[in-house]
Amino acid sequence: MTVQERATISQKTSAGEIDMKLEVVVIPVSDVERAKSFYVGLGWRLDADVSGPNEFRVIQVTPPGSPCSVIFGSNITFAKPGSAQGLHLIVSDIEMANAALAGRGAEMSGVFHDAGGVFHHKGTDDRVAGPNPSRASYGSFASFADPDGNGWVLQEITNRLPGRVDGGAAYSSSADLASALRRAADAHGEHEKQNGGVHDEKWPEWYAAHMLGEVAGAATI
Repeated sequence: MTVQERATISQKTSAGEIDMKLEVVVIPVSDVERAKSFYVGLGWRLDADVSGPNEFRVIQVTPPGSPCSVIFGSNITFAKPGSAQGLHLIVSDIEMANAALAGRGAEMSGVFHDAGGVFHHKGTDDRVAGPNPSRASYGSFASFADPDGNGWVLQEITNRLPGRVDGGAAYSSSADLASALRRAADAHGEHEKQNGGVHDEKWPEWYAAHMLGEVAGAATI
């Protein structure tokens, strides 16, 4: 490709027209085997464990349902072990996820929400025990750290804000889909109550519209 052809493509294509999918997050650890044992113990998929000369080593793991993976190892980053903070894992049921990770050995903070109600503050500042009182999407959290102190935050998201998702609904796992179906069932139950308790023959269409709207950030019915 000539320089002129590249320039022409550059003029026609803006940054907003190029997909940029977050693929990997690199975290710094001091003990590679200990970190590997911890993350695999959480149930994260082990994708690679590759070694090279001069003690070079790369390990890649992926959280269940995540399109983005995590890499750690030796001689791959200058960052200080434990310095990665605020790494977010999105879940559809914060209490279930908190209990599941605790059962796999993670020292969990327990479920909390922020006193300000917008986003969590640094560290443990302004944490209030328990999920968001209204169970609002984006409002409930839990946290844990790996053996080096790299900090992870679980955030419950059940209804995306408008414009956050392109390309329709996507569920990353059977558990994620099951949670969406349970929420749709609860919402549909309220819908039938409002209509005098009459069975809705078109409930599949209602479920579909509700679930698509929830994922895409559109108003649910």
